[in-house]
Amino acid sequence: MIDQFRLEVCKKRIKEAKKIVFFGGAGVSTASGIPDFRSPQGLYNIKSKYGIPYEVMLSHSFFEKNPKTFFEFYKDTMINLEAKPNKAHLALAHYEQKHNNITVITQNIDNLHYEAGSKKVLELHGSEFRNYCTKCHKFFSIEDVKWSVGIPRCECGGIIKPDVVLYEESLDYSILEEAMKACQEADVMIVGGTSLNVYPAASLVNFYRGDTLIVINKEATIASKQADYVFVDDITKVLPLLLEE
Repeated sequence: MIDQFRLEVCKKRIKEAKKIVFFGGAGVSTASGIPDFRSPQGLYNIKSKYGIPYEVMLSHSFFEKNPKTFFEFYKDTMINLEAKPNKAHLALAHYEQKHNNITVITQNIDNLHYEAGSKKVLELHGSEFRNYCTKCHKFFSIEDVKWSVGIPRCECGGIIKPDVVLYEESLDYSILEEAMKACQEADVMIVGGTSLNVYPAASLVNFYRGDTLIVINKEATIASKQADYVFVDDITKVLPLLLEE
């Protein structure tokens, strides 16, 4: 059960804030049918049907050495064209439309924040909706990759790579820098649906300088001890309540 007193205090802080930042991870999208990675039921904790840990399969070196298997896995497991924004995505988008003082920082690649209507979104790990030829850099849609046969290739012969950050790859520093700035300037920071185990993204919490750090997650995270308010609950239940008028 949600602590109503804690909820009302947080709502008051959010209402008074000039700048808010929401930092979310895979747990934000699980209610949309997209699996997370590190929860007990997450992708990394289930047996891989390929005989190779899924975490290894999402590395740059695996993509380079085994592109056929990588894309078989990626198209089957990582792309969900049926997924729709859930209550958490919609609550953030609605709040932004009303107040225009919130920045969404996401580790997800599913485009659901944009689909919900959010405009100020920083995608730390890229987007599966952007795909480029590794040879001529021509753009391709998510459907081009999803429905390709075998390894998706451009007319020039180059492999079409999703614009997502794989393990062993660096984040786009311009986006990371913008995210750090948003955290530094925020009065209120809401961290939700993330285990905070993936770096350097998880280090963004350390850039927050405000006095109201709110954590919403089904399990404790490394930020829970330093948080001012913690909700060990479903983000699709708590976040809409926090952001409602």
